Formats: sequence, C-alpha cells, structure tokens
Amino acid sequence: MPDTTALISVTDADLADLRARLAGVRWPTALPIAGWDAGTAMGEVRRLVEYWASDYDWRFHEAAINALPSHFAELDGVPVHYLRYEGEHPDALPIVLTNGWPSSVLELTGLAERLASPSRFGGLAREAFTVIVPSLPGFGFSPQRPSLGGTQQTHELWHRLMREELGFARYGAHGGDLGAGITSRLAEAYPAEVAGIHLMAVASPVSPDEASLTPPERAYLDEVAAWTAREGGYIHEQSTRPLTLGYGLADSPTGLLAWILEKYRAWSDCGGDVSSRFSDDFLLTQASLYWFTGTISTSFRPYYENGEGLTRRVERVDVPTAVALFPADLGHPPRSWAERVYNVVRYTAMPRGGHFAAHEEPELLARDITEFFSPRR
Repeated sequence: MPDTTALISVTDADLADLRARLAGVRWPTALPIAGWDAGTAMGEVRRLVEYWASDYDWRFHEAAINALPSHFAELDGVPVHYLRYEGEHPDALPIVLTNGWPSSVLELTGLAERLASPSRFGGLAREAFTVIVPSLPGFGFSPQRPSLGGTQQTHELWHRLMREELGFARYGAHGGDLGAGITSRLAEAYPAEVAGIHLMAVASPVSPDEASLTPPERAYLDEVAAWTAREGGYIHEQSTRPLTLGYGLADSPTGLLAWILEKYRAWSDCGGDVSSRFSDDFLLTQASLYWFTGTISTSFRPYYENGEGLTRRVERVDVPTAVALFPADLGHPPRSWAERVYNVVRYTAMPRGGHFAAHEEPELLARDITEFFSPRR
C-alpha cells in the first residue's frame, strides 16, 4: 500500500448524515439522579451534541489529520498506518508509542513532537527520538487483523514494522493501557532489539503467592477490586459481548460520544470537569474519528481477545523498564508489584495527570521518557 497523507476524506453526504442523526437523536428518559452518578450526564451530552451538529468544524480537523506525517506499511497482508516524526539529531533513538482505549494516535501527537524535536520545547537536540506512532489494528486508520489470535498479534506487527519495514536495529517503546500490554509483550519477545520500555500500567504476575504479598501490594489489589466493581462494567461488556454493544454505538453518534465521554471524565485528572482537561473540539474529533472510520466496535476487539485467552500473557520482562504512574489513572501498583514481572529501573509517581497523560501532561511524560532512555542511547 503506498504512503499517503490523504488519510481521511469524509463525503458531504456522510457529514450531512452525521448531523441529521445528531439533530434527530432520541434521548433516553432521564432518571431522578443528578449529575454523573448513573452514567454520562445528559446535560453535558446535550451540549456537546448541539455543538457537534452545528458549529463543530470537521473540515478543519480533517485537514489537520491529513497534514500529519502519515505512512502505511503492509505486513504479511496486514495494512498498518503509522505516523513518523523524524528526530532532530542524527543519533536519535527510535521509539514506538502505543495508545490505549478509547484513544487514538491523535492523542499522542503532542508527545511525539516533544520527543522528536526537544529543542522546540526547551530541551536538548541530542535527546531527540525518531518517533513512530502506529494506529492500533481496528482503531481509526489501521484495519483490524484478519483473524483472532494467531501469529499476527499487535506486538509482532510492531516489531516487524520497526525492524523490517523501517530498518531500526534497536529501539525503545512506550505505552499505557492496552498500549502497555503491547509494549510489555514486545519487550518480552524481543529483548535483544528493545532497548527499554516505558509504561503507564503493568501486567500482573500470573500466579502470585498470596503469602508473599506485602501490605502495599494487598492495598493495591483492594484498590483494583474496588475500581472494578465501580468502573469495570465496560470491560465485562467489551470482553464478552462486544458486537452486541457495537450495533448501538455504530448506529448512534450520540451513544458513541456518551460511551467514550464517560471515560474521559472518569479517568482524567479533571476534578469532575472534563472541559478543564479536554476541549470540546478534541473530544468531538476523537468521537468523529471513531464514527467516520466505523471502528468503535473493532476497538473493543482487544478486550474480547484477552477475555477469550487469545492474547499472549506477559510472564517476565527482563528489558530495563520504567513505570510512570499518574494520580488519576486507573491503578497505582507499588514498585514491588511491578518488580514481580519487570526489571524495574525507574519508578515515578507523577504529581498530576491521568489515563490520557500524553494529552493531559505531555511535558511531564516526555521528560520522564527522555530521562529514562538517556543512559540507553
């Protein structure tokens, strides 16, 4: 597949269809519950839907997306879209960045720019990276993999992209959420080529010895259990019946927006005010990307594959690992818990930020990545 920057071109008819659906939305009957306690607040959804249907300028954002440094590679018949940001220094270390859900490569562009051109942001040119940001299969611009499980798992595609397609003999990797799992499997499978990994979440040990758990580890497991009971319904649905959920969200842009908006509020360091961290245009561009590419249902597939045991479990990662934990993210494992699986050489408790740290706190994240990889160039 040839390289192209004409990444997305929405027809006038498709844009008119979106606006008609937004204008004619059938709203659910409100419950006598205020705010966000029972789910996404109707007032916030109504406000965003009204803006999406009228003044939101998709053509402006479409042009910005098409101006990104986009390329395609075909790996064993699997097309993979990626952004490439050239490092400003000739000895720039290659690094692959992987997002999670419900995100996209658009969330990582500010981080990628800081890593590739640090001198533009007050850093040193010699600290530059050549940054590769692939679109996850089934997210936005990369079609889903043709079969479940198998040898074409995402970390294998990433390694083929970095080594065979782009010719990097050695590279680093960063990821959060789903991207942390992909990054971990990448390092576990290819320790000779992966110089180090930087994570915002960690895999749990396969069979931890209950008797050996420390008090902080027990507190962390209690935290996970409480979070799962309160916030984990989406995981169960996306892991067990993703297609059933997909029918509604692929047909209703309002439903799609409400599904992901809840997460941007609950998982970010916004103090309950999602607008304090994300502009309306950012949120609606993310929703529009899922809508126009028809990929909200395929974005659930990693959850289903994991739930069905089709994703390779992370057992032991000996590659040097950095863990950066943001206070509003989903979990906060103690260092000893991470060390049960990883060779942890850096562990940072960030002062602010959440699940979407690449967008919320790109400077903090870029600095931590840069300092971790500095002795590994």
